Amino acid sequence: MPNAKRRRLFRVTAAAVAAALGGTALAACGSSDGSDARSGPVSLTYWSWTPGMDKVADLWNKGPGKSAQITVTVKKQASGDDLVTKILTAHKAGKAPDLVQAEYQALPTLVSNDALADIAGDVGEARGKFAEGVWQQTTLGTDALYAVPQDIGPMMFYYREDLFKQYGLTVPTTWEQFAQTARALKKKAPDKDLTTFSANDSGLFAGLAQQAGAKWWTTTGDKWKVGIHDAATKKVADFWGGLVKEGAVDDQPMYTPAWNKALDTGKQIAWVSAVWAPGTLTTAAPDTKGKWAMAPLPQWSQSENVTGSWGGSSTAVTTDSQHKAAAAKFAVWLNTDGTALNALAKEGGIYPASTSAQLSGAFTTPPAFFSNQPDFYTKAAAIAKTTAPSAWGPNVNVAYTSFKDAFGAAAKNKSDFSAALDTMHAATVADLKKNGFGVSE
Repeated sequence: MPNAKRRRLFRVTAAAVAAALGGTALAACGSSDGSDARSGPVSLTYWSWTPGMDKVADLWNKGPGKSAQITVTVKKQASGDDLVTKILTAHKAGKAPDLVQAEYQALPTLVSNDALADIAGDVGEARGKFAEGVWQQTTLGTDALYAVPQDIGPMMFYYREDLFKQYGLTVPTTWEQFAQTARALKKKAPDKDLTTFSANDSGLFAGLAQQAGAKWWTTTGDKWKVGIHDAATKKVADFWGGLVKEGAVDDQPMYTPAWNKALDTGKQIAWVSAVWAPGTLTTAAPDTKGKWAMAPLPQWSQSENVTGSWGGSSTAVTTDSQHKAAAAKFAVWLNTDGTALNALAKEGGIYPASTSAQLSGAFTTPPAFFSNQPDFYTKAAAIAKTTAPSAWGPNVNVAYTSFKDAFGAAAKNKSDFSAALDTMHAATVADLKKNGFGVSE
């Protein structure tokens, strides 16, 4: 169990966090009444946004759950800040569900409100099924375990194989080479861009900073220390700011019709993304099927082999659950059992956090969009093992919002990204202090 000092570190009122998230009071259904799993049937409620999660839960209910007399009912929810707010509101009323799907960066906020239970004593040997950098995201640097990893988003480099060959480009293995490649393409085809720096998705920048060794939130005693403008992140900000300022890469936001068209027509010929990119490309650039390839993320030095993470979630047990051991049993099954993980891949399109699942079942053949790269998932599994540790804090939402505002303006004006980073850092520190957290300067 975490010590008292650690508990104080994570404490803050649910009202304060809900206000920070911009949430409003929401009606919530709580855990079902009933006896302990060891003395009779148990019914659990699981809030999740993953498509088809109800079908996966049915496999449990008809199989191991039936034997253990544990039934799980899935209630579909929105993701992101909306779900965090709803969980906190329900918990404030003592009516949170037994289990919740939570993004890794949301865990500190939920733990700070005492909404998640420590299930370290109920997961058996599950730890050995996950990469250390992934498992670390659910412990928050303590001896506790606040969730079981479910899916991950190791970052990779995607590029148009045909256009790289057409323009005589080599796949970059370092960020210096990446910059050189962007400039070389501009000289050969001024109307094309290697990629874009997008300020509308904070997760991309966070993952790049993570790869560089950034630690945005750490702790000193019972205080938080914010390092958003640390040397590692400054390096990333200056690198991309320089490319945008000189016009070597585009600065349009992702996920827009214009961005989709750029990918589909070959105006943008590469994309720094994550393992889930094939699904996005399938809808954004349907005419380019079979023309892309995936490679490891460029490194800051040739001797390094590390990647960042963009996205991913976990399965957590709430402190309101009256059946925590039973809930933890389901969470472990859901994220380590081969049948469950294959179903999650088929129904929800997730890339499993469990290392044993990354080369089996649905992941023995490449995504249909990458049928030209038979070793896609073999490479993906190797890259996933190199995921750098993350360092999330209790107000990620504030940092992300500030990023979009500050970096969005800097990209548009082609101004100093380092100054935008300072703005993001200051806003995050101010919010922590405003909400009563101890902050170490």
